Amino acid sequence: MNNNNSYAEFLKAVGNNSTSLQAEKLLNEIYWDLFLQHIHREQTQARIMNLIDDALDRNDKEAFERYTQQLIDLSEEQEYHLEL
Repeated sequence: MNNNNSYAEFLKAVGNNSTSLQAEKLLNEIYWDLFLQHIHREQTQARIMNLIDDALDRNDKEAFERYTQQLIDLSEEQEYHLEL
């Protein structure tokens, strides 16, 4: 489910005289989607940070800069502040 449409979908379902069970199911689906996206973001961030650490250990400036940029891009894409 797309985050941009999830709230609209929920309001649409509730507005169509749906039962509370249907609305609850949709809301649970929205929460699961958000939860999974959060977990994916955290795992991706951790993986990139490990790659940065490895690049530093190897004194690989190019890899360090590449992975650092990936981390910055991830943060900007997700409008999410890095937890360092």
